[in-house]
Amino acid sequence: MGAVLGTMTEIRELKTEITGLRTDLKRFVERANQQHLDAVLGDVKKEYAGVFADNQIGTAKADLSARMVEDCAMRKTCYEVFMEFLENSARHITEGNISDELIQSYRGKMKTLRKKGPYDRCDTCFTEVSRLFEKQVSLMKTLGIYQKSPDTADLVAEIPDEAVVNDILEPVANAQRFQIVKALITGTRTFSEISQFTGLKGGNLLFHIRKLTESGMILQRHERGDYIITDKGYKTMVAIVELYRVLSV
Repeated sequence: MGAVLGTMTEIRELKTEITGLRTDLKRFVERANQQHLDAVLGDVKKEYAGVFADNQIGTAKADLSARMVEDCAMRKTCYEVFMEFLENSARHITEGNISDELIQSYRGKMKTLRKKGPYDRCDTCFTEVSRLFEKQVSLMKTLGIYQKSPDTADLVAEIPDEAVVNDILEPVANAQRFQIVKALITGTRTFSEISQFTGLKGGNLLFHIRKLTESGMILQRHERGDYIITDKGYKTMVAIVELYRVLSV
C-alpha cells in the first residue's frame, strides 16, 4: 500500500513538473515567435512600403480614369482633387505607425469634399474614391501599421466583474503577493527564498502562496519543490508594467 501511495505521489509531482516545463516552453516559444515575426514584418515594411504606396497610387489613377462620370464639366478638376487626396493618404503607408485619428481625419475630409459636390451623380465618383481609400486602409491593416483601437466602453462592458477581481486584481493587490510574482519573473524560488525577501513566515507565507497558486499566477513544480510563474502570471505582470509606464509619464 505504501509503495502504491509513493508511486501516486511521484506521478502527481511529475505531472506538476511537466506542467511547469510546458508553461515555460510555451512562454519562450510565444516570445521567440513574436520577436521573429516582428523582425520579419519590420524588414518587409522598410523594403516594400514604397512599392506598396506607388502601387496604390497607380491603381487609383487607372480606376478613377475608368470609373468617374465621363460627361461632366467638373471631371478633370475633381480627378486632380481626388488623386491629390489618394496620393497623400497612400504615402502614409511608408510610415511605421498610423493612428486611428489620422484615418478618421481623412474620412472627415472626404465628407467635406462630398458636401461641395453640386450634382447627384457626384455619388458615383465619390463612391469610387471612398472604395480606393478603404483599399489603402485595408493594406495598412495587413501590414500591421494601422490597428483600429476598439471602443473602450464596449470592452469595459464585456469584462466579467467578479472573475477579473477574484482571479486577476485581488491576487496581486497585496504588496507581498505582488512581490512574490515580481520575483518569480526572473526565475524559480524556493519557499525559504520567498520567506527571506518577503519577511513572511510559515502559515502566513503559505496563505499568500496559496492565493497565488489558486488564481493560477504561480505554481509549485512538485511537492516541496520550487515555485515558478505561470503564463497567466507572466502576462499579468507585463500588463501591470505597461499600465505603470503609461500612468507614470
